[in-house]
Amino acid sequence: MENALGLNGKSVLTKGKGINGIWYVAMGATLWGLDPLFRILLLKSLTSAQIVFIEHLLLACYALPVLIRYREQLTGKLTLAVIGALLFISWGGSAIATILFTSAFAHGSANAVLLLQKLQPLFAITLARVLLKEALPARFFKYIFFALAGTYLLTFGFQSPSLGLKDLGTLSCLLSILAAILWGGSTVMGKYLLQKNLDFPIVTSLRFLLAIPLLFIVLMASGDAWQLHKATGEWALIVVNLLFQAFFPGLISMLLYYKGLSSTKAFLATIAELSFPAVGVLINWLVFDQALTIGQLIGFLLIWSTLWFMGRTPESKAAASGANEKLDASTV
Repeated sequence: MENALGLNGKSVLTKGKGINGIWYVAMGATLWGLDPLFRILLLKSLTSAQIVFIEHLLLACYALPVLIRYREQLTGKLTLAVIGALLFISWGGSAIATILFTSAFAHGSANAVLLLQKLQPLFAITLARVLLKEALPARFFKYIFFALAGTYLLTFGFQSPSLGLKDLGTLSCLLSILAAILWGGSTVMGKYLLQKNLDFPIVTSLRFLLAIPLLFIVLMASGDAWQLHKATGEWALIVVNLLFQAFFPGLISMLLYYKGLSSTKAFLATIAELSFPAVGVLINWLVFDQALTIGQLIGFLLIWSTLWFMGRTPESKAAASGANEKLDASTV
């Protein structure tokens, strides 16, 4: 019986014939938007460093068996370039970028931090062009214009952020830009690894496993005290939230994401990732009763309309068809 998480070599996620890779990326990013549902409660009892460290320990329960199952796939492929890409997505994308982004909010204007995150697709597009030699389609700049316009409306609505030169010259902005570079670079490095014939389950598992030593060092250096004086019922709720946090916004989202990235060009994938803020705004409205403005609603529709049109382009259809043929051949 095939395992949905890929432990028997062929994941159920690979059975999605006719599903465009862009939508797998978008579905993975959509699950990231569920993150606040779990994290808000966890932050009442644990620090960010503690939460991320425990999540990765839980994810190791999946990652270690997958690494053992796929270990032969690594034979002869662990070049310096591959090792560097693995460390980039693990240390840079999973650990350091999250720490930088969180720290940015503590040092300056939240509006400036959010605005500068909109640069992430531009970094990914540039790196994809330089490192992966991806050629941009003729209609690409229309896509990115509407996608970035949509994310701006999601963040600020029809109002302009009141930012001066002082706001844009703070430490928080530097941290936000560095986080955007690391996250954009992680998309490109993930695509590079998949092009080296590493299957998406093993790329996902190595991303989690390689981050644990660095997160342990960060946790020890932070000196965060563990609050162990909670009642039994509270700890039970914390454990349940940690499990859901780790395996839904964490594991399943990354499996979907790398599955989609295997048949999607990096510059298209980075636009599909903008479904994350779109869902985050929707969750804030439905769950946390934060009113959705007309501007945010238009931004939400702009992002998902752009994804729909991107999924119908000849380039993405051809990529998805080729990926499905390759998967069919591998199951014979």
